[in-house]
Amino acid sequence: MKFSMQLPAMVIEPAGEFQTAQAVREIATQMEASGVHACWVTDHPAPAADWLRDARGHDAIDPFVALAAAAVCTTKLQLHINLLVVPYRNPFLTAKAVASLEVLSGSRTILGVGSGYLEGEFSALGVDFRKRGKLTDEALETMMLAWSGEDVVKQGMNFDARGILARPFPERTPTIWIGGVADKSLERVVKWGNGWLPIFGPNDPGKFRKAQKLLGSLDDLKAGVARLNEMLEAAGRTDPVDISVNLPMAISEATPAMAERVLEAVEACREAGATWVFAGLPHPSRAALLENLAWFGDEVIAKAAKA
Repeated sequence: MKFSMQLPAMVIEPAGEFQTAQAVREIATQMEASGVHACWVTDHPAPAADWLRDARGHDAIDPFVALAAAAVCTTKLQLHINLLVVPYRNPFLTAKAVASLEVLSGSRTILGVGSGYLEGEFSALGVDFRKRGKLTDEALETMMLAWSGEDVVKQGMNFDARGILARPFPERTPTIWIGGVADKSLERVVKWGNGWLPIFGPNDPGKFRKAQKLLGSLDDLKAGVARLNEMLEAAGRTDPVDISVNLPMAISEATPAMAERVLEAVEACREAGATWVFAGLPHPSRAALLENLAWFGDEVIAKAAKA
């Protein structure tokens, strides 16, 4: 099992504790020292104010900037965008940003991809919410062309590329994990993805998440993995495909009892088919987060590796 931990560069209070270059450097360095496999940040360029004030809302720093800062001070830590709402951007802009991060980090990017669910954010960015699925498919196809090293000629819904060359070219196609739990998401994994990134959540997602479908249980995860494996086999794919899920519990404190609970949850996810889990740790202060990362490395990552 591998672990992706939240890089809380989006946390704006206390001022200076997390949203500084020094904070990112200290946290990313400790993650790597603790054996964390990847750090993750999310993507919300223009969220609605009432969503931010909701209990489930959260700020977000630009993921490419945050992960570039983390890349500079680490050598092995993978850089996980969890996840990028690709309909928000022209796909050539996204392809350029991903390729740049991939080249400058030494091929450490994990691009989580989603269609998005916040209608107000789509409106603020001038993107048709009703077309987000088609825009996601178009973006994935276009990014693959942009990374191919070949001239790209493609007519899109909102662009016309008449022979463009999108340098730099990454040495490998960047790792892509597809978010979502619907069959359409699984189809995208089969066609374009190296992994599936479903999310556990409440059965009542609230007014802001009506368009977001979530896993309700480990049984849902097992069923989804089984369905994905059937689809991969039918498509003739035999390469490994990662399954990354959020830890289905909150980590509230760094104690032996909590470590046992986390290890049990990690094992349950592994038995259901997961190969990665992503989570966040308590961070009342930067110093506390650094201590919690050291605890997580010793009490969870190291012990999970021996299980």
